Amino acid sequence: MADSAEGRRPLIEVRHIRKVYRMGEERIVALDDVSLDIFRGEIVCFLGTSGSGKSTFLNMVAGLEKPTRGEIVVGGIELHKLDEEAVTLFRQKNIGFIFQSYNLLPMLTALENVSLPLIFRNADRRRRGATAREAMRLVGLAGYERRKPSQMSGGQQQRVGIARAIVGRPKIIFADEPTGNLDSRTTTEVMDIIVAMVKENRQTLILVTHDRSIAEYADRIVTIKDGNIIGIDYSTT
Repeated sequence: MADSAEGRRPLIEVRHIRKVYRMGEERIVALDDVSLDIFRGEIVCFLGTSGSGKSTFLNMVAGLEKPTRGEIVVGGIELHKLDEEAVTLFRQKNIGFIFQSYNLLPMLTALENVSLPLIFRNADRRRRGATAREAMRLVGLAGYERRKPSQMSGGQQQRVGIARAIVGRPKIIFADEPTGNLDSRTTTEVMDIIVAMVKENRQTLILVTHDRSIAEYADRIVTIKDGNIIGIDYSTT
């Protein structure tokens, strides 16, 4: 369960962010004056169609892009003020990513893919191997350590992606259309694993999707359209 808003500072504070892209003479407003608080342990889903601004919001909060205007504070750190080196270090220590297209390195084994975040944290080889194996066990892939992505199904590859995201116990996990390439049965399996992992570790999950059935896994559903938040619904489950 997420920390209560009452009496606690949010883990993520977004204040009046605006993002404008320039394409030649054209200006495209991807986000327009968006403000939101997200608390530790909360699962928040951004629901919207393609081009609504939901992935842009994720990129802003993950430090992958800087807002044109506004403030983003994560764990007391003013993310919008960090230079590229500092924000990269921040992501390595605090953030895990689950992608729609898995983003696994094809020349590496599943275990090596899962171990990558630990390499960036300078963990020694023995610790990397043991921690990565445990992460694979937690997502149901014990025995698959030496397989390469081409030898695995889409659902298995996404489980590797989940293991990679959780292996370093980051505070925040971002999942951008994590089941977009999966069938309905595998989608349910993958979402159940993601939610179970983040709840067990009291991590914050920010989920981006266009699928209402996926959004129902969240504590809060933030509907976004044309760069603006048009509604916030709370889970009844």
